[in-house]
Amino acid sequence: MTIRYPNGNAYQAPASATRPKFASHYTNYGKRGMTLEEELNQSNTYYQTHGLAVVHKKPTPIRIVKVDYPKRSAAVIKEAYFSTASTTDYNGVYQGHYLDFDAKETKNKGSFPLKNFHQHQIDHMRACTVQGGICFAIIKFVSRQETYLYPAEDLFHFWDDQANGGRKSIPYTEIAASGIKLTAQLQLPVPYLNAVDQLLKR
Repeated sequence: MTIRYPNGNAYQAPASATRPKFASHYTNYGKRGMTLEEELNQSNTYYQTHGLAVVHKKPTPIRIVKVDYPKRSAAVIKEAYFSTASTTDYNGVYQGHYLDFDAKETKNKGSFPLKNFHQHQIDHMRACTVQGGICFAIIKFVSRQETYLYPAEDLFHFWDDQANGGRKSIPYTEIAASGIKLTAQLQLPVPYLNAVDQLLKR
């Protein structure tokens, strides 16, 4: 008999079920294939579950125009558009401090392209910073498998400088020097609150 999940997909036994009980070699690759967003969502769930912080990913503001209903149990969005420009990816509260940050990935090894940000995101972080919020970017260098918390104030410097003929990217060496490296832990792929504590001490 075929066992199926609620979505109709058939259950398949994990490959490990057919392996010998005692394997001579075992390599644990963990969650190497996770995107930065998935890693952050897992970390945020851990923080909230343990009462450390409440941080959520902001929903993308989309207005749905047309939906098809091929059957009652399924709906397919056929047409939609962004109703307003989104700001940053995440916001929340940590020990009475408002957090607001964006998450970015790059495959570049030597620099982070500023084109990954938009003017309205920079404007939003500036406004939050003026009100006393803690703003930053979490930047992952995929090819290096390194993730950094980069303070908004440093990001603003490079953003403004490009308008005056400056470079269009932030050197990796700058991010590594001014940012705070985030080393994955057992249940925390992106332990950024440790870095936030360091920002608060500055």
